[in-house]
Amino acid sequence: MYKLVAFFTRPDNIEEFDTHYNEVHAPLMKKVPGLERLVVSRNTRAFAGDSPYYLIAEMHFADKDAFKAAMASEENKTAGNDVMGFAGKLVTMVHGEFNEV
Repeated sequence: MYKLVAFFTRPDNIEEFDTHYNEVHAPLMKKVPGLERLVVSRNTRAFAGDSPYYLIAEMHFADKDAFKAAMASEENKTAGNDVMGFAGKLVTMVHGEFNEV
């Protein structure tokens, strides 16, 4: 399995952010070929202190090749342009293989 994870810090306008994420961005992301699963954790809490993140999105792909193909797709370019337009200053993205241990 291969995963892309997007960490979003708290937006100034949560309602506006959530509406855009739910109604525009997530539907765009779901069109990306090879995406097997999109898992969203919202309003995350830290065990101690404040969490720097409001939303964490995990996008699952079968393997690194599926991920690479997905990232090169027109659908992903559209989703990427969207996220940078509404949350470019809020998001940090990482990717890598994950294993059950």
